[in-house]
Amino acid sequence: MNDKPSSGKTPSGKTPSGKNISGRGQRDLKVQVKSARGRKLSSTRWLQRQLNDPYVKRAKIEGYRGRAAFKILELDEKFRFLVPGARIVDLGCAPGGWCQVAVKRVNALGEKPGKKIGTILGVDLQEVEPIAGCEIHQLDFMDEGADEQVKEWLGGKADVVMSDMAASSSGHKQTDHLRIISLCEAAAYFAFDVLEDGGTFVAKVLAGGAEGDLQKLLKLKFTKVMNVKPPASRSDSSEKFVVATGFRGDDA
Repeated sequence: MNDKPSSGKTPSGKTPSGKNISGRGQRDLKVQVKSARGRKLSSTRWLQRQLNDPYVKRAKIEGYRGRAAFKILELDEKFRFLVPGARIVDLGCAPGGWCQVAVKRVNALGEKPGKKIGTILGVDLQEVEPIAGCEIHQLDFMDEGADEQVKEWLGGKADVVMSDMAASSSGHKQTDHLRIISLCEAAAYFAFDVLEDGGTFVAKVLAGGAEGDLQKLLKLKFTKVMNVKPPASRSDSSEKFVVATGFRGDDA
């Protein structure tokens, strides 16, 4: 992964505007953020990283609601699960970047003549600003009956369940790791209830040693389980994504 905040380049070696630039004779123009009275050092570092992050700049230029959109873009480039006509459920969809990507990829707005039109259903605990081509509901997917509600909204089962959810940080790495693994397991069980045979499950996890049980669970229910760290995932982050394909349904 090459996600250096000091560079104005995109991972393809281009500026966010798409122009090629040469590394020779060029200077990296890094935005420096001065510490302000009352602002924590960690906040200053975060702000400086955001201002110098090429993915943040690209998200603004391309109209995505956050840099996380590029994570699902890169995962789909590799595994091709967001196809025209697919029915997608995005768990914890706020602020909506993954839904925005899915709208284009599954042809939810019918902009690709001759291609099937897909369906995207986003759910989240909080309200999410509307996205054209996407149906968004305020829902706790762990509530009793949530799976049946989602299938009713979809008009059937889903081809893909995806999740970029993360539990609130406690500041303690091991605790945060266990929380997100637990959240990912809950998302996996939800996927078992709503996925069509042959479906795909994509979710964020944190590397930390406790994900073994989750891997075993997924390998029982899917024909293939892969762990990937897309280029858009920051190098200093322990996050990675599990991509499980070929849901076996009731056969497993």
